[in-house]
Amino acid sequence: MAGVANITVGGDEAGMRLDRWFKAHYPGLSHVALQKLLRTGQVRLDGKRCETSTRIEPGNVVRVPPLATDAKNVPEREPKPEKPLEGDAAYLKSLVLWEDDDVMVLNKPAGLSVQGGSGVHRHVDAMLQSLVDKRGNVPRLVHRLDKDTAGCLVIAKRRLVAAELAALFRSRNAKKTYWALVAGVPHPKQGKISTWLARDEEKDGEKMRVARHGEDGASHALTHYSVIDVAGQTLSWLSLKPVTGRTHQLRAHTAHIGHPIVGDPKYFDKRDWELPGGMQNKLHLLARRIVLPHPKGKGVIDVTAPLPPHMRQSWNLLGFDASSYDPDLDGDDD
Repeated sequence: MAGVANITVGGDEAGMRLDRWFKAHYPGLSHVALQKLLRTGQVRLDGKRCETSTRIEPGNVVRVPPLATDAKNVPEREPKPEKPLEGDAAYLKSLVLWEDDDVMVLNKPAGLSVQGGSGVHRHVDAMLQSLVDKRGNVPRLVHRLDKDTAGCLVIAKRRLVAAELAALFRSRNAKKTYWALVAGVPHPKQGKISTWLARDEEKDGEKMRVARHGEDGASHALTHYSVIDVAGQTLSWLSLKPVTGRTHQLRAHTAHIGHPIVGDPKYFDKRDWELPGGMQNKLHLLARRIVLPHPKGKGVIDVTAPLPPHMRQSWNLLGFDASSYDPDLDGDDD
């Protein structure tokens, strides 16, 4: 068991939640144990008390007390970035939907992790090392998508741009619209889902559950939804606009109202429900569109991602026409 460590947050960790930071650096520390350390003030950020949901920024100092974890879980003072593989740069370039000197937006495919973790060896964060420029600037993540969610992923090309973009996301100036295929038809066909979400410790913290207001570790989550099209009473194509950005928010919220997302291995809880023939049992969730002010004042970034192959296959099977609809991001924001 080592002594107290004061770890400086790296430049590629801008906007990361504190619990995710601990999971990346100390995989042997359980979420329950981390919460206890935070409650008792043993873990601090820049000398102040903090929570699992606290967002960290480059230069922050995390106080880490002695932990009863394997020595292999203790990070170095300056964690070494994973080395990119040959072909990573060309692959990432093939995913670019929009790009300028400061920002790029990737079309992240379903199945590709954004960051590393237990058993994850190939992910966007490591691959970005292959795009270092002549001045040594490495592109950085500013937000995240679940591994099985496809679509728009915003990347900053420099550290200062990453900090500016992270601030835009925290201030909710980034307007996001997702498309999903869910079981059944929500009633009403337009509405909002407002709950408190907390990690489900019975599921080892890897799943979110609806919690009570004031419950330890619970955060408010708000999502606007609307039904775009239906296939009888069996399936619905939804437009989802998250106002907050909680872990698994859209997946947990759609399940909460009784209409889980098709292909979701964590939240789809319909018994005796059969996947329609011709559909792939993959998560049908797409980060369809993102609109945000350019961090350098160069107008507005407005990017739309196409349906991934498995969702395009389902849309064709159901007769849904993706070209006939695109979201209006001006409404239902509060």
